[in-house]
Amino acid sequence: MSIRVLNVAEKPSVAKEVSRILSNGSARSSRGQARFNPIWEFGYNVEGHQAVMLFTSVAGHLMEVEFPDGYRKWHSCSEVDLYSCPVDKRVPQDRLDLKRQLEQLSRQCQWLVLWLDCDREGENISFEVLSVCRSVNPRLVIRRARFSALIPRELQRAMTTLGQPNANDAAAVDARQEIDLRIGASFTRFQTKQLRDRFDLSGIAAVRERLHQDGRAPVISYGPCQFPTLGIIVQRAWEVQNHVREQFWTIHVAYREPPAAGGGQCVFEWARGRLFDEAAAEMYFEICQEAGPAVVVAVRGSTRTRQAPAPLSTLEMQKRATAKLRMSGERIMKLAEELYQAGFISYPRTETDVFDPGMDLRGIVSEHVENPRWGAHAQRILSGELWRQPRPGGHDDKAHPPIHPTKHSLVGRARLGERQAPAV
Repeated sequence: MSIRVLNVAEKPSVAKEVSRILSNGSARSSRGQARFNPIWEFGYNVEGHQAVMLFTSVAGHLMEVEFPDGYRKWHSCSEVDLYSCPVDKRVPQDRLDLKRQLEQLSRQCQWLVLWLDCDREGENISFEVLSVCRSVNPRLVIRRARFSALIPRELQRAMTTLGQPNANDAAAVDARQEIDLRIGASFTRFQTKQLRDRFDLSGIAAVRERLHQDGRAPVISYGPCQFPTLGIIVQRAWEVQNHVREQFWTIHVAYREPPAAGGGQCVFEWARGRLFDEAAAEMYFEICQEAGPAVVVAVRGSTRTRQAPAPLSTLEMQKRATAKLRMSGERIMKLAEELYQAGFISYPRTETDVFDPGMDLRGIVSEHVENPRWGAHAQRILSGELWRQPRPGGHDDKAHPPIHPTKHSLVGRARLGERQAPAV
């Protein structure tokens, strides 16, 4: 006798990709009450049970933390009361269609498998989904699928190692959301009331637009995360504005071999570096010109060893891509997310920069041996000629491995183009 299993992912694109891989492309889709979150159906074996898999998704957080109605109006209580009043976590109006779809599917199923992202935020969303589903079917058997890449090997491993959601990680996010709400709301109300009438904000374009659209006075908002970041940005802007440009001069000396000898070039560095006195620089330049041929009297050499880079974390990926590709952090993460959803890289939001000793690194490399550009290099790594254990960094978030490629870019190129993902 088969069971019916409801599977819930964090995004429609992830639900579609997992369904395609686990069903070998045979999954059928239909529409429910949430028209932007399709329902995929296919057969699979779950912990020894033949199952009918119903796979759908949410769209990030299903619930929001809010104050009860009696505290939501600005003049209903003092700002201090917002630190002791109760808070509610409920599904907002614009996500009721998702809630109804999950409730309808839960009534039809005996199991619930949570495929949310494997970080604290994903764990919290798992409990939001769990709360909605169990409210209509308390007998649901609950399982948690943990994965770091949308590739067959990783997803099949997740299905054979189903566990339980982590209540402590979810509670940590609940605490952070509540703190953000209480601090943000209280300080926003306080500083808006105190400052709005003391400063002329009419010259700010955003304020003029809001007054024109709905006639409401501006809100001077405060966020416990955004405000410190804003301070860093403002400080840097002041430094740029106050910077005084000053001309400097340097002497460039180079030796070029004749073409017959190879045409190489040797560049000499001036120990003085930059001179801010043009007359002094001109004087040294003239001395060099009048001195005639230079004679090399000694050569000293040194060996420098550069450490291999640690495995890639999110922060390091953003730093390197910003420096080399000249992209903004927001665009880097958008492209990384698209590559992850297409199955080309592992989960791109991780603090970990050390591979677990039990991770099959040779299996990762073997995915690339057929690539016409770097397949030969991958083969030399697998043969042991170039094999070297990655240098461990100092961070491990215990949720995801470091960012790594999961398949080479020529596999499924047409499908990647259909997704309008970046060309890499």
